[in-house]
Amino acid sequence: METLDLLRALDQARDFIVKQPGFVAPKVGVVLGSGLGAWADSLKNAKPFPYADIPNMPRSAVVGHAGNLVLGEGPGGVAVACLQGRVHAYEGHEPSKVVFGARLLARLGCHAVLLTNAAGGLRRSFSPGDLMLISDHLNLMGRNPLVGPNIDELGPRFPDMTEAYSHAVRQLAKAAARAANVELTEGIYAGLLGPTYETPAEIEMCRRLGADAVGMSTVPEVIALRHMGVPVGAVSCITNLAAGMTGHKLDHSEVEHTARAARDRFVALLSGWVEGVGRAGESLVGQKGLGG
Repeated sequence: METLDLLRALDQARDFIVKQPGFVAPKVGVVLGSGLGAWADSLKNAKPFPYADIPNMPRSAVVGHAGNLVLGEGPGGVAVACLQGRVHAYEGHEPSKVVFGARLLARLGCHAVLLTNAAGGLRRSFSPGDLMLISDHLNLMGRNPLVGPNIDELGPRFPDMTEAYSHAVRQLAKAAARAANVELTEGIYAGLLGPTYETPAEIEMCRRLGADAVGMSTVPEVIALRHMGVPVGAVSCITNLAAGMTGHKLDHSEVEHTARAARDRFVALLSGWVEGVGRAGESLVGQKGLGG
């Protein structure tokens, strides 16, 4: 997508949302991955907008992604904009489409964005349903959403990724986990293109490179948001142990089932995290390593 076309497309999508009756600018953006979309049901005064109704918004065909942008009031009265589902590069979308929703959250005014995903675990100590706070990532997708002419209106040509996942936002996640008595580990996420699950050899490669979990999303969105100077945090729900670790074949229905089973702990963690990030507000933006 050409630079001017992308900016125009983002503006059209933003204007559609902003002009809705009773619109309140969101403070925190949330992206909900496979099987995790139910968190949006906890929002007060929730107003869902199907992706099909939002100008230029790409739509996912993946099972477990409802495909709504939901505005509402989160814990502590925090104004939230929530994406119930995302699109993926493996569906055939170009990178600018994959990150369109994340960029839209930033254009709506979110001071920080929290992302979630379902992931395969690489640590043998992991059990299905464990929650992992992402501390860093490996981009093994072979794609980057910033390739091509830079869009100066969105961010710099060479954005720093030293702290892709905000330290302050991660500390707020840990505080929320302690308050909710939810166990939360921390690790590195490897993003691969998909849609096939990885081979045992690929899993061993990722482990040797330092990854603790693997998935097919999140990384492009984080890159796009950091390009825009938006602080980011992300949590993976470990829905299965990766290929070659159990002797069982992998199936997407298992991913959805495990994510649903972890719902209560996930909702408790995310709710407290959103409230903490909402209270911190604009102070997160512009801190060293946090705001671009």
